Amino acid sequence: MTFSTQGKFEFFEEVKRNFKDFVPTRPIQAISLLSSHEFRIKVVGLDQKDHIIFMKSFDSDPFGNFNFRILKPKTGGEIKLNVYETNTRAGLELFIGSFISTRLKKPKKILITDFDKTLVDTRYSTIKELYLSLRNPIQYFPEVPSSMELVHQNIKKDFIPFVVSASPHFYENAIRDWLYKRQIFTGNIFLKDYRSVFSLFEGDLSTKDLKSQGFYKFNTIVNILLMTGIPDELILIGDGFESDALIYLTIAAILVGRYDPWMLWNSVKAQEAFKLTNEQHVKFLTKLNQLKHIGLSHKKPMLKIYIRCKQHMLENLNNQKFNLEYANNLKHLVEYYVG
Repeated sequence: MTFSTQGKFEFFEEVKRNFKDFVPTRPIQAISLLSSHEFRIKVVGLDQKDHIIFMKSFDSDPFGNFNFRILKPKTGGEIKLNVYETNTRAGLELFIGSFISTRLKKPKKILITDFDKTLVDTRYSTIKELYLSLRNPIQYFPEVPSSMELVHQNIKKDFIPFVVSASPHFYENAIRDWLYKRQIFTGNIFLKDYRSVFSLFEGDLSTKDLKSQGFYKFNTIVNILLMTGIPDELILIGDGFESDALIYLTIAAILVGRYDPWMLWNSVKAQEAFKLTNEQHVKFLTKLNQLKHIGLSHKKPMLKIYIRCKQHMLENLNNQKFNLEYANNLKHLVEYYVG
């Protein structure tokens, strides 16, 4: 959302007051979101005088997700969106709410961060830990102070935060509660839709993507950049426990290194971090070309990659050699920090 400086201050103060006695959401409360539904929404755009300037309808995918683009009207000024669901009850338009779109100021600054092991020291390695994560609010796990400080510092510098996590999609409310409690006010939360993983005929993911995060995270980050456009400054934050550094360096190879998409595809397609299926091979190469296309029309962004690690990992990570040439050429962009 966008607010004036005074409006933003008043909004944050109101949110803080409301959160004093707030009971955080537990992920299991949204477990019903594992079921699939198709929806149709009507989006009505209003100007500052509440005059209708456009009206469009969109259908969801089989999982209830929407992915569409609305061209900005030439009227200028702030646009309010009223959203209605029109498919659930024939003849009825169910009002979902009013929304004010996020405004990307110039210079455009984007921050994309992982969640698990980056902002929160979550543990899902055993059945017991998985059960506890479902039954308890996210604050059951300790936060990572150094990561939180890094995010807050850059939000104060006008970076717009996006959260990209491999957590199940029904964790969204719990993650949003956790972020708002810590004064990270963003609706830009992207989670892995596990219905896509187990679907035989729909979705981009397969069962191997339960553990392999490369394709999912890369695809999601590219979608964000296609939506927002190439920023003037881009910060990517992740952890050293999985493959975030390699995923982020692949993004950097296109935006900063100007590497050829075909060469990158041939380099990463066999990597453990990606493990592309036959269908994903085509989509991965397409995303690389899309990113290159929009990147060539912009100057190279100032890009910084931050990777959280434990103290005993720091020296090895700083001295590590990737088995990919482009990653070694660009690893100066990566800063490891202890958290």
